[in-house]
Amino acid sequence: MHGYIQVEPELLPLVDSPEVQRLRYIRQLGFSFLVYPGAHHTRFEHSLGAMHLASLMSGQIGLRREDHLLVTAAALLHDIGHGPFSHAIEGIASEALGRSHTDVRDLITKSRLADELERIDLDPLEVCMMIEGTHQLASIIHGDLDVDRMDYLLRDAHYTGVPYGTVDAGRLIRATRLFEGEIVLHESGVQAAESLLIARTLMRPAVYYHHVSRIAEKIFSTAVYEQSRADPAGIIEQMIRMDDAACIQTLLNSDRSDVRHLAEDLYYRRLFKRSLYLGKDEVSSSLRPSEDSHARERDLAVRIAERAGVMPREVLVDIPAFPRDMFMKVQVQDRDSLLPLEDVSPLVTTLNETRQTQWRVGVYAPEHAVSEVRKAARELLHVRPPTRQDRLL
Repeated sequence: MHGYIQVEPELLPLVDSPEVQRLRYIRQLGFSFLVYPGAHHTRFEHSLGAMHLASLMSGQIGLRREDHLLVTAAALLHDIGHGPFSHAIEGIASEALGRSHTDVRDLITKSRLADELERIDLDPLEVCMMIEGTHQLASIIHGDLDVDRMDYLLRDAHYTGVPYGTVDAGRLIRATRLFEGEIVLHESGVQAAESLLIARTLMRPAVYYHHVSRIAEKIFSTAVYEQSRADPAGIIEQMIRMDDAACIQTLLNSDRSDVRHLAEDLYYRRLFKRSLYLGKDEVSSSLRPSEDSHARERDLAVRIAERAGVMPREVLVDIPAFPRDMFMKVQVQDRDSLLPLEDVSPLVTTLNETRQTQWRVGVYAPEHAVSEVRKAARELLHVRPPTRQDRLL
């Protein structure tokens, strides 16, 4: 992606740590390899790429040596909190444990990583703040135009073969400025920023929310949930620390037949099909995302299955989060003020509206039950007729 990558000698022990090496066995795109066979790249190589771009950006804005090490170390460690298949069970982990993949304080402060960071005069808690997005410099790795997104868009487009992830990372980094202690973008980088936001918008339905990937993730997360029902917090805590292969093997060898069946379907790519795939104008407000979306998904799946006359495990409901509006401050040349990117580029508003139309609620079932489940789900969910825009999508 970036040619040769130079690792700071001080950071080599972090690269060699078990927490970072584990990322070699966590697929960057979860189950997207079931759609795009080349998508087997990992969180490890992405972390190296993000570290490299963070190093370039810290040089561009003239950070002090200690801040340079802080930024590059945080970029290297920013994904160590991911569970197997990246985001696939993050919702369940959040529900059972009350934390997300950016909550890495225990992983860092209660391991040798803390000692290694202190050895190079870095505060482990400050590194955690960078990863959590609460540090003054956190937008380098935790913003709408951050090095994390620059790397994963380029990398994901390359390994999937999807031609939408073109990002001029070099131009973006050269246009980055440090303005009154805040990371901003100079107006010379507006077109490069627009290109990145377009790439994010186009990659969303083509890769990140492709229906086959969503179906596979729902099968996987349902199997993990069923496996963990006896001890949700304890079992999820164990499984979130596994890599992809260990987690799949755990499910394949479960003592519960329903879990084994789901895991086998996933392993041999016997995936569910779409019974319903609904845009936001077709569903009532009761189906909109909320804090209890995962519980509602399970409840709706049981009710739809009962009405359709199929087994509960033969219905999956997927209510993803709404896309968050993209936003970035831009330093306008010859002025001392900051303007939102949408004030400089009307394209941003259009892209945010487009992202809203890409949102879909999915109801999935095995092929033999698709028709019955579709009929039951339409009745139960009071589905509205699709708009013309929904038909086009």
